[in-house]
Formats: sequence, structure tokens, C-alpha cells
Amino acid sequence: MQDGYMNAPVDLADALSSFDEPWSPRTVALLNEYDVRVVKTRGEFTRHSHPDTDEFFLVLRGSLTIRMDSGDVTLGPGQMYVVPRGVPHQPVSVDGADVVLIEPSETVNTGDTPSELTAERRPL
Repeated sequence: MQDGYMNAPVDLADALSSFDEPWSPRTVALLNEYDVRVVKTRGEFTRHSHPDTDEFFLVLRGSLTIRMDSGDVTLGPGQMYVVPRGVPHQPVSVDGADVVLIEPSETVNTGDTPSELTAERRPL
């Protein structure tokens, strides 16, 4: 990705193999003012919400549970879910998962709850 524009197809497996840190999303493409991000998950993430935006999750590998007050949603490979704006949620993956996220470029991964897992925006 150069200057925010793709100049070649993105291989998501290659993108995911370029880093090891869980909960450290990498931006692989831009879609209008939205980032398409890949992230490796393992363990529990910070419970948080995004007051101004929905959050899209698509599991590529593994299993991801999104804990919410209204009930947990568990996703496997090929399954996706959109957490509505303002809904507190906590992604959890005991055995790890590879996930695609789509959210506005300025969105901070820990939303309204900064923590040690807050990551800076990192384009690949």
C-alpha cells in the first residue's frame, strides 16, 4: 500500500504472516475513509465500545467470541458479525484467530477504553 492506495492484490495470509503480536492490527487497504485491517487474536481483549461507529469482524482462521451484555457471539472461519456503535464488547480467543476488521481509519482499537493493548494505526 503506497500513499493509501493499493498497487497490487493483497494476500491476507502473507499480511498476517508478517507479524506475530496479538491484538496489533495492521491496515492492509483503504476503503473510502475506512481501514481494512488484519489482526491476530489470542486471549482476552479490552472490553470497550466505539460510540460513533459500528465494528466489522470476519474470522479467517480459528474461533473468536465477542462478549456483549446481550449475549456472546462466537464466530468460526468464514463467519462475520457487526457490533453496533456504542455497544460494549470484548473479543476473546482462547486458541487464537486471524480476523479482518473494517472500521473508520481514525478508529482506535480499544475504542473508549484505552489500555495496554491500545495500538497505533499501522499500515503494512
